[in-house]
Amino acid sequence: GEVFVLNDGGEVDLDLGNYERFLDINLYKDNNITTGKIYQHVINKERHGDYLGKTVQVVPHITDAVQEWVMNQAKVPVDDDREEPQICLGGTIGDIEGMPFVEAFRQFQFKAKRENFCNIHVSLVPQPNATGEQKTKPTQNSVRALRGLGLSPDLIVCRSAKPIEMAVKEKISMFCHVEPEQVIFIHDVSSTYRVPILLEEQGIIKYFKQRLNLPIDDQPSDLLMKWKKMADRYERLLKVCSIALVGKYTKLSDCYASVFKALEHSALAINHKLDLMYIDSTELERSTEAENSVKYHQAWHKLCKADGILVPGGFGIRGTEGKLQAISWARTKKKPFLGVCLGMQLAVVEFARNCLNWKDANSTEFDPDTKNPVVIDMPEHNPGDMGGTMRLGRRRTIFKTQNSVLRKLYGDETFVEERHRHRYEVNPELTHCFEEKGLKFVGHDTEGNRMEIIELENHPYFVGVQFHPEFSSRPMKPSPPYLGLLLAATGTLNAYLQRGCKLSP
Repeated sequence: GEVFVLNDGGEVDLDLGNYERFLDINLYKDNNITTGKIYQHVINKERHGDYLGKTVQVVPHITDAVQEWVMNQAKVPVDDDREEPQICLGGTIGDIEGMPFVEAFRQFQFKAKRENFCNIHVSLVPQPNATGEQKTKPTQNSVRALRGLGLSPDLIVCRSAKPIEMAVKEKISMFCHVEPEQVIFIHDVSSTYRVPILLEEQGIIKYFKQRLNLPIDDQPSDLLMKWKKMADRYERLLKVCSIALVGKYTKLSDCYASVFKALEHSALAINHKLDLMYIDSTELERSTEAENSVKYHQAWHKLCKADGILVPGGFGIRGTEGKLQAISWARTKKKPFLGVCLGMQLAVVEFARNCLNWKDANSTEFDPDTKNPVVIDMPEHNPGDMGGTMRLGRRRTIFKTQNSVLRKLYGDETFVEERHRHRYEVNPELTHCFEEKGLKFVGHDTEGNRMEIIELENHPYFVGVQFHPEFSSRPMKPSPPYLGLLLAATGTLNAYLQRGCKLSP
């Protein structure tokens, strides 16, 4: 799956991206508890002499460290009001290395007291096609296993393909020792934006208010009302906008989870349904035409019919020639294009080869000996030691010109702060050659040495960004570079800019 990057540079699991998007908060690297972090913490304490030579064990030392970590993190603000949170929400466990965490929470429930601790158990209710009957036995068995470890669920959340019948709910309630209102159903819905509404309809807010004694109103919040309207709108979309995502990890869409969500947020904002076509960049290359011409022509057919083209970030030389071909197509055929991180770097390489006639122009990542190194490794990067040498987290980008499409899309700000994850960057010594031919570097870092944003003159939308704007996109606050791509792809970008970057009613 994807590596999600936080504001403070933490590289974390893509689940934290889902938490940020749904809750509109900014998390920190310490919000991500991993087995490695806990063991490292305990080993460091042992080396420091904190245990006075005692034998260090999983119980009590590892379990105590987990509880200490949770208590510390529960006090860290994650939204704009900077107040201490009322609730600390834990993620999922279930792998073999998660057993110390289960034991830690078994102990923690007594330290925290019942009124401060709520355990939610998520279980699958399968429905075999042969009988069509919804089976509760897996849920019963998993609850029994959890009880054997000393934890009793307060809520059982049942996932299923189709809505679950009341008889099934009563059966789970009876055999799993919970009240019927403590059994929550989440069946497959038209979009994930329906899930919070489904939970609210089943009284989950009322349950938490009573169970944890929360100071909240019984009335749904304004945010939930806006969310409902958004979910309703999502289901009524009729117009379609197709975007070709040209990458090399297209076999598993989770690799581009945030990119997909950023595109979806932008499409929803302009009342279009997103048709995202994943194209394996290697299939656009000449070598594929010789090996499998059907795949080659199918890939090119997808690219040609797309309304817009996106080349996301990535590492390694495989598939780069295919990405360069896609970028060349977007530039010459005036197709709206967005390049993110590596996508921007390859747009610079393509321009150097085909517009500046530097035929061997390349990135030193792919050809260390190129005579025209238009993309180079950063000063702090050590090629022999890959760990910890990336430019990570939120950094400031200064706009260098008033006349920039992206600057207007960002609300005519003088600077933006976005999250980065890269080892290579555009060679600042060669930028004047590109600017003379119309490829403008409209955004730099605070020192003016790193090229952050490119825009091509006389093109509907040809933009590259060194940062990863998808990590900051939210369902009701789409990322400006992605919104610009969708607006250009639907032919509405100029009208949007003329209205002062306001969407049509």
